[in-house]
Amino acid sequence: MSLAKALNESLRKALESDPKVVVMGEDVGKLGGVFRITDGLQKDFGESRVIDTPLAESGIIGTAIGLALRGYRPVAEIQFDGFVFPAYDQIVTQLAKMHARALGKVKLPVVIRIPYGGGIGAVEHHSESPEALFAHVAGLKIVTPSNADDAYWMLRQAIECDDPVIFFEPKRRYWDKGEVDVAAVPGDLHKAVVARPGTDVTLAAYGPMVKVCLEAAAAAEHEGRSLEVLDLRSLSPIDFDTVQASVERTGRLVVVHEAPVFYGAGAEIAARITERSFYHLEAPVLRVGGFHAPYPPARLEEEYLPGLDRVLDAVDRALAF
Repeated sequence: MSLAKALNESLRKALESDPKVVVMGEDVGKLGGVFRITDGLQKDFGESRVIDTPLAESGIIGTAIGLALRGYRPVAEIQFDGFVFPAYDQIVTQLAKMHARALGKVKLPVVIRIPYGGGIGAVEHHSESPEALFAHVAGLKIVTPSNADDAYWMLRQAIECDDPVIFFEPKRRYWDKGEVDVAAVPGDLHKAVVARPGTDVTLAAYGPMVKVCLEAAAAAEHEGRSLEVLDLRSLSPIDFDTVQASVERTGRLVVVHEAPVFYGAGAEIAARITERSFYHLEAPVLRVGGFHAPYPPARLEEEYLPGLDRVLDAVDRALAF
């Protein structure tokens, strides 16, 4: 099924399994969401479980926090990545802090779904990648799937988690299809996985860039190069052990993400792996990402987004050392 359908099925299962789960957001009910992720859920579960909210992101998250305090498990949708900032105060000063503020006595099982990233030809505030702004904040868990199977299971696990989870959905992958095993036993939500084994260079990516890295590995194979692709899946916490193990096999690391390289997740990964594996590295850790500039108009976004050529160029530079 498509990644979008997998998310829909995951929400449906959560609503069926736990009467305390509620879905809320702008147009999530009657319309089924702008990407149809919540299509059919209000019809089947009613307006008290799948709630159309006003256009007020701060109010959505503030209400979700209140519901969580009363024992509910709200799943709040922010319609697009660039719309989250009116709610940033609620997320950072309340949602992320309340558990520690209450000395662990208060739990806030809130999931915030955010479609993020570019590649859909949208206008500004519809294509950003703000994940580093949230990963920097203690008290939040940050995860992002790259395929349909992970979308289904990671959302289920996020909803069952007693901590607040920011669930970033790679919107340009919504229509990518894959096998989903709804009877499987899921692994650790925050565990990175080897999406493709290799021996020469490690490519570490997450969300929309995993597919790009897999395509780069396939292209490099024709030139006799073996690239290992890691799907990080989680940005807070990050599974540095799996990254370290891969890098100590290959000796080289390239981190790839859509977000700007400047102060991006790749910077933290590069620093940690350099600290942990300095004597195993055959080359500096390299980063491939967006530019430190506002997201461009749709006609220019392919120049902004990391693609096959930029990833393979970084691989060449890593192997040149």
